[in-house]
Amino acid sequence: MIDGRKVLAIIPARGGSKRLPRKNILPLAGKPLIAWSIEAAIESDIFDEVMVNTDDHEIASISKKYGAKVPFIRAASLAEDNSPSIDVITNTLLWYQNKGVHFTDVILLQPTSPLRSEDHIIQAWDLYIKEEANSVTSVCKLSHPYQWTYSLSSGNKLNCLFSDLEKRSQDYPDSYRLNGAIYINSVEQILSQNSILSSKSCIGFIMNENRSIDIDNESDFDLAKYYLDKLK
Repeated sequence: MIDGRKVLAIIPARGGSKRLPRKNILPLAGKPLIAWSIEAAIESDIFDEVMVNTDDHEIASISKKYGAKVPFIRAASLAEDNSPSIDVITNTLLWYQNKGVHFTDVILLQPTSPLRSEDHIIQAWDLYIKEEANSVTSVCKLSHPYQWTYSLSSGNKLNCLFSDLEKRSQDYPDSYRLNGAIYINSVEQILSQNSILSSKSCIGFIMNENRSIDIDNESDFDLAKYYLDKLK
């Protein structure tokens, strides 16, 4: 417990990933992908409990090996391709509350962000406390202005989404995107607003682009290997 706060880390890991099968336990630089997030969470020394929420018994077994708790197996209804993360978080918090365990804060750490370190978690938590925010979410700077975004219609015809197209890239203000690595919220915010992005006070925690790899396919996995090799 930190200053009267009781903090839970939730690492959500489905077994049924489609684009990169079994990605959460694929070996990455000598250990399963999910182990990178478990170890970062434990080494940050912030959490009263680090738990993996999964529908898969093999993922559960590997997660326990690396020090995470897996107090229950996720229901199949919450493990579909389109199952929202907020439903997984809410279900987890209510499970603990039904057991008489009440957390004040929750941090979602997606296992597909292996280059997010314990230092990033600590720095994001410090920002959350300093700013007295309802939520903190990790972001990284866009490499190109969002104003240069188009949609494609029939025949691959380009359709402008924004009218401000004539400036040089350096003349646009910096823009940032969610990178999926860290979501910090008060439990009250999660249960009252049913969202991991607070509408009242959401602060961005900036990470470098090369630490913001979010593994969705084989190319992402190869890129993560490349950056991890450079960090050695």
